[in-house]
Amino acid sequence: MSTESAQLTTLDSGVRVVTEAMPSVRSIALGFWVRTGSRNEGDEQAGISHFLEHLLFKGTERFSSREIDELFDAMGAEVNAGTGKETTSVFSRFLDGQLERAFDALQDMVLRPAYPDIDSERQVVIEEIAMYEDEPQDKVHDVLADAIFGDHPLGRPIIGSADVVGSVPVPVIAAWHDGHYVPGNMVVAAAGNLEHERVVSLVESAVGDATALPVAPGPPHGRVPQLRFHQKETEQYHLCLGGTGLARGDERRFALRILDTIFGGSTSSRLFQEVREKRGLAYAVFSYASHYYDSGQVAVYVGTRPDNVAAAVEVIGAELERIQGEGVSEEELERARENVKGRTVLSMESTLTRMNRLGGSLLMDVPILTVDELLAALDAVTLEDVNSLAAELWAPARLSAAGVGGSEDRFRSALEAVSPGLAQAA
Repeated sequence: MSTESAQLTTLDSGVRVVTEAMPSVRSIALGFWVRTGSRNEGDEQAGISHFLEHLLFKGTERFSSREIDELFDAMGAEVNAGTGKETTSVFSRFLDGQLERAFDALQDMVLRPAYPDIDSERQVVIEEIAMYEDEPQDKVHDVLADAIFGDHPLGRPIIGSADVVGSVPVPVIAAWHDGHYVPGNMVVAAAGNLEHERVVSLVESAVGDATALPVAPGPPHGRVPQLRFHQKETEQYHLCLGGTGLARGDERRFALRILDTIFGGSTSSRLFQEVREKRGLAYAVFSYASHYYDSGQVAVYVGTRPDNVAAAVEVIGAELERIQGEGVSEEELERARENVKGRTVLSMESTLTRMNRLGGSLLMDVPILTVDELLAALDAVTLEDVNSLAAELWAPARLSAAGVGGSEDRFRSALEAVSPGLAQAA
């Protein structure tokens, strides 16, 4: 596998073009990355970034929505998009001989949407919001974000609100696009069988002049742990515990990946083994970490039947205490390290994964490391690094809690096993 460094060119307009050549493949993954997402929105704009992402596929002056679909289908290409809390990306994977054709369509969609007849797409997104509300195993993570970040935009769901999506007028959407989809706020990333200068030339011909950058929102403020419960009659209770984590560029992120793998991020992890394998208390139980440019989040999730809520949370509480008191072992460290290294290398065989890494890292000003540099960073993680993070991030007294289910009292009672103070929180 190639470990050559990515090539980067910053155009006069401010657009950054980053590529990674993979001569052994016959495809290219290409993406437009914009530094805007739900974090940039106020309450009155909640969901506009996600809605705009949908509208990019509805047509331009040159291409109708159907023509966009037919164009990518005719190339046998994949095309998709995603909105996060801090980023929006529109991307495609196609055969290397289709670069100019695919780029032409993508740049027109991203830079010059026409917003024709958007009312049908309003209904699509409103249906998506309704579907999300019916998925408690997804919603609970946003309930937790609200508990951790409160009224900061990081605490708001990416998908937004039906009220905003159903009423926001086209001129407001267009102004949002024109104010955020600007050259200095954008990265074009590509990986595959390509030539860097060829991609640079295409971007130069498509992107306009430099314009003012949007104002970035400030960092979240520290908060005491909070409890949030969303009452809904469900077959299971969906529960999360979590707190603030590490920013994207924090050098300890490599240790956190290993810690997460040990704690709940793999099938041999403590939570998976203790909650699911040994006791059969849940089908899904895991931990995860999210990173933002100036903050982050760690969390544990479990979905379990009402009769098992207390037992499942008690086991999670015991594992929190154990990782605090005993730390992790050398054996766990080495197994998790090799797990993360293996998953990293295997994922990097994909042009789409490499493109995503390039675009997301550069957009958030995180150094782009070669595969060898990534592996070296993981090899450098020590037992002290992991145990220090466990003591800092997984202390029960700093964790907030979120639940979706039938009875808040049952949820609060179960939390006594983790943090009595949290169980009594308002």
